Amino acid sequence: MILPTFWLVVPAAGIGSRMQAHCPKQYLQVGRKTILELTLERFLTHPNVKGVMVAVAEHDQWWSHLSVAQHPLVQAVQGGAERADSVLNALLALQQKGAQPEDWVLVHDAARPLLERDDLDCLLHTLATDPVGGLLAVPARDTLKQMDANGRVVQTIDRSVIWHALTPQMFHLGQLQQALADALIAGVAITDESSAMEWAGYAPQLVEGRATNIKITRPEDLQTLQSALNIPYVTT
Repeated sequence: MILPTFWLVVPAAGIGSRMQAHCPKQYLQVGRKTILELTLERFLTHPNVKGVMVAVAEHDQWWSHLSVAQHPLVQAVQGGAERADSVLNALLALQQKGAQPEDWVLVHDAARPLLERDDLDCLLHTLATDPVGGLLAVPARDTLKQMDANGRVVQTIDRSVIWHALTPQMFHLGQLQQALADALIAGVAITDESSAMEWAGYAPQLVEGRATNIKITRPEDLQTLQSALNIPYVTT
């Protein structure tokens, strides 16, 4: 199976307030490594990655102390106020490194360290010749309810057409850059890269991945990560 080459963008400028930790969640230590390092390792071992751009906060005091910051494929760029700003800054930085508009870019959450290689390769293979791109996702499993302003159920939603979006999300650099820039100018709320592409009129492809590809968001998620990696969780 021949897979396309790709650039990786990791927005890591968030503070992760729901984690209620002493530092941004991506810098919490699990065993001997931070969550961000564990996430990046999932891609740096892949033979088709051309380079990695990590978007960090302006006054980030943790990134430069990580050994992965010295990796020859990894560079950092200043992130923005929102995810879309950070990703756009990273795309512009990749262009300065020689990335072309038609190149594939994968955007992956900094705190999503349990991506499986099979899922990554499936995404790359499925979208290799796609004119738009797409994202990993999992179909909804539970019954879904829509509520009103008072917290009461309005209706039950057909879960067969509902999917939970994951990352990586994979798009052509030029198309994604234009979609993000236009959406930001228009003041559109962009929650992920797919939402920017959807707003621009594209229809991204959903590629089914594993539900274990969780985003570490709350303290209880650390227990899941600890169990999956079979290493102790230690804060520093």
